[in-house]
This record gives sequence, structure tokens and C-alpha cells, in this order.
Amino acid sequence: MQIRLQKFLADSGVASRRASEKLISMGKVKVNNKIVAQLGIKVDPEKDIVHYNNKPVKLPVKPVYLMLNKPKGYLTTVKDPQNRKTVMSLLPKNLKVHPIGRLDKDSEGLLILTNDGGLTQQLTHPKFEHQKEYVVKVRPKADQPLAGNKFNKLDKLISLLKSGVKLEEGIVRADQVNRITNRQFRITIHQGWKRQIRRMCEALGYDVVSLKRIRVGKLKLGSLANGEHRFIKKEDIIADNH
Repeated sequence: MQIRLQKFLADSGVASRRASEKLISMGKVKVNNKIVAQLGIKVDPEKDIVHYNNKPVKLPVKPVYLMLNKPKGYLTTVKDPQNRKTVMSLLPKNLKVHPIGRLDKDSEGLLILTNDGGLTQQLTHPKFEHQKEYVVKVRPKADQPLAGNKFNKLDKLISLLKSGVKLEEGIVRADQVNRITNRQFRITIHQGWKRQIRRMCEALGYDVVSLKRIRVGKLKLGSLANGEHRFIKKEDIIADNH
């Protein structure tokens, strides 16, 4: 979308709109490497290159935050070299955002997308330890058939998830695990290791049948429909003191 050059300069923080008009009249501004001295010129911030005093001028990027209920079968990436389905195909085409963190192709649930690199760092860097909560359904591996009381067997799995599981990266413990049924439980973790919950369960003799993320930090998936997205605020995701 084209806007008047003086408005572009003002919105970019160069000067007020009236002062920007003076700068244009003085020949201090270039558009696409050509000096523009007359008022009324319009520029397209997406295409035109503007310089003031030989320094590039750009509009500040407005932070965008949204939550998506990712369905199974979609890759959590912006582009895929094999042209497989990605979460970006579920969003408006003009959105320039990236997903925060991992949610593998076979998993579903809450995914946050943004253009805010600072927030991405906060939510993915290990030192911040933001919790993530999932609903997981499991079944025993084929070579370890479930015998005896099903509830007792799942209780044993839950106990081991809490006490610690040895993975390649080291010993990992769930922050919290609560049984839902004899095959399903909620689990909360704060790490972001690749396929972490699946590998934890596999190490204890269980395959994950389904995995759905329902919370990241203080943001909950709630009633957002499968495949749908909603714009949110930064403070919906993290506490104000972060």
C-alpha cells in the first residue's frame, strides 16, 4: 500500500510530518537512489527504498502475536523444501511470522507464531524455563503387552516420568503428571528437547498414540477449533515481569 513520503518519514521516526516536508523540499531524501524534492510523492514501504542523509529509512515492524491450534499432518516450519504441508498454509498469506518452538508433524495443539524475535528467544532459551502442558495418550509397545491392572501400570509410568528418564541429552523429569484415564495423562515440562515426551515414553516401554499441547506459559489453547488461529497480545503469553 502506498503512502505519502512525508508520512512514511514521520512514521519511521525521522521527523514530524511538517519537518519531513521541509527535508524533502531541501533534497535530503532519496527514493530508489533518486533525490525527491517535490511534495506529494507516494512510496510503497514494501517495495521502495528510502534514504535520508544517505541512511536507509524503514518503518518500524509492528509486533504480531497469534495462537494456532495445529492439526496433525502439518510441519512446524515456514517453508519445506519438499513442499509438504506447513502451518503457514493455515494462516493469511500476508502474515510474516514464524513459529516459536517445536510441535512435530504427528502432534497437535497450541502453537504460537510471531515476528517478535525477542519473545522467541524468551520462550525457547533454556534459562527461561517456560512450562508447556500436553495431553498424551499411550499404549504399551508390542513387545511389552499390558498385563494386570491397567491403572496400576499407568501409575508406574507416571511415577517414572516424574522421577526421571534417561535420554541422550541427560536425565529429564516431568514437572507434573496427572492421569486422565488408563491410557491418557496430562504432562507438564519446561525443556524443549526434540520429540521429548515421545522419547520419554518410548524409553519406558510405551508408544505415544496422540499428543496435544494445551498450554505454553500462561497461554491456554482453550476452545480454539482445530486448524483455527486467533490474534493475541504478548501479555497473554508471558508475565509482565519477563
